[in-house]
Amino acid sequence: MIISLRLGRPARATLISALALAVLPAAPATAADTPTPHLDAVERTLREVSPGLDGEVWERTSGNRLDSAPGDPAGWLLQTPGCWGDASCTDRAGTRKLLARMTDSISRATRTVDISTLAPFPDGAFQDAIATGLRSAVAAGHRIKVRVLVGAAPVYHLNVLPSKYRDDLRGRLGAAADDVTLNVASMTTSKTAFSWNHSKLLVVDGASAMTGGINDWKGDYLDTAHPVTDVDLALTGPAAGTAGRYLDRLWAWTCDNKANPAYVWYAASGGADCMAAMERDTNPRAVPATGDVPVIAVGGLGVGIQDTDPASTWRPALPATSDTRCGIGLHDNTNGDRDYDTVNPEESALRSLISSATDHIEISQQDLNATCPPLPRYDTRVYDALAAKLAAGVKVRIVVSDPANRGAVGSGGYSQIKSLSEISDVLRARLTRLTGDDARATGALCGNLQLASFRAAPSARWADGHPYAQHHKLISVDGSAFYIGSKNLYPAWLQDFGYIVESPAAAKQLDTELLTPQWTHSKETATVDYTRGLCDL
Repeated sequence: MIISLRLGRPARATLISALALAVLPAAPATAADTPTPHLDAVERTLREVSPGLDGEVWERTSGNRLDSAPGDPAGWLLQTPGCWGDASCTDRAGTRKLLARMTDSISRATRTVDISTLAPFPDGAFQDAIATGLRSAVAAGHRIKVRVLVGAAPVYHLNVLPSKYRDDLRGRLGAAADDVTLNVASMTTSKTAFSWNHSKLLVVDGASAMTGGINDWKGDYLDTAHPVTDVDLALTGPAAGTAGRYLDRLWAWTCDNKANPAYVWYAASGGADCMAAMERDTNPRAVPATGDVPVIAVGGLGVGIQDTDPASTWRPALPATSDTRCGIGLHDNTNGDRDYDTVNPEESALRSLISSATDHIEISQQDLNATCPPLPRYDTRVYDALAAKLAAGVKVRIVVSDPANRGAVGSGGYSQIKSLSEISDVLRARLTRLTGDDARATGALCGNLQLASFRAAPSARWADGHPYAQHHKLISVDGSAFYIGSKNLYPAWLQDFGYIVESPAAAKQLDTELLTPQWTHSKETATVDYTRGLCDL
């Protein structure tokens, strides 16, 4: 079932796109007129691929601030569990910081709280943080509108009931419940294309946002001796407003389909209307500047919300390869569908970010390869972008979740590969295709790549014997710009959202707080490491 919604200012978007293309590469400057080559490159791509989605699904803004706590300059970077080097993970400083930030952000709400995640609904201490924050906001004299949206995989999430979550949250709110207008929904936009919400967002008053890969699940992140390693970022400013408008797009589809249980399960407090445009109707369109950090907010609509961006005149040469197929006839949106690209600008944005690198790239992901079947094996254009960088001498580091986390059917755990060779084999094949010479391809790979599976401590596993699970969706380039969000680099046709930030100071904090400790422990698993002359192919 494909439903096209209003696109929002298409004619105006087309005009803006044309004008922007005429003047690029010039771009909005930061307060210090600092060059932003990576954001400029991504913006050029987005204005070509998805001009009609500017302002709702993607947007470049200045005047943002990475939201750090007093005395904690890197406090905008929210990691779980944050116990680097300790296999017993007794002190989970990162998790405590995350929960405290959730509570504090929600407690400051004066109008709206918007939450999205993958099913199941928030539970345990995550739910406590939400309820405590809302009680504080109500105690300060505010009446709050709240939306909670989860994406539901067909069959797998049949027990995810919005009415049950609504009743649990209202019970925790107690007397404050009457001052909270609540919409709760689970949604699946396309069963045949495996598409549902996968964004992880907490947006307050349309002015502050937290996003990344962290799901609000106590069983995976909190009440376990082998917690998932993950990361979010927090910011304030105009980019938070973009996140709110993106959630309006998802809720507009959800509200339109709330009477169809094949796609949406819905519950509200006190018979409240479905708040399809809560952010637009309640929060100011112009979010005040809070800092000087330039950001591109970028999401995707997956399959089923909108077919194509009619403002786009982009005509790509899509990759021609049979290597990504797995013997079934499922349509390949990732590698073979121009219209899908135009309504999922995040895909093009991440490829463009990789291609903008001139010196080094760090990729930290759950996987680069998908569960195949039913999905395509990999994104050919991601691998080709990486191959081009390796051939050009750019240093590339890739750390993925330990393949020992692989589930019984591929996607049932926190890995979808059996061996790191599944990544290096594709990279070498794409390099050979690019260079026309197997020896040159092998030389470029061995001379410029680092490839390892994730460890959080010196030991091979957590103290309880379970392998380390990594759920990052992180790309960093040239120590200057980075993406943190919910979008995986492997094929997945979901609704996702994240931020591309260009700030050398923030990128340095990211390196110090996450990338360096990660590699310190993970490098022992490397199959390729140019610094040690290691190349196990």
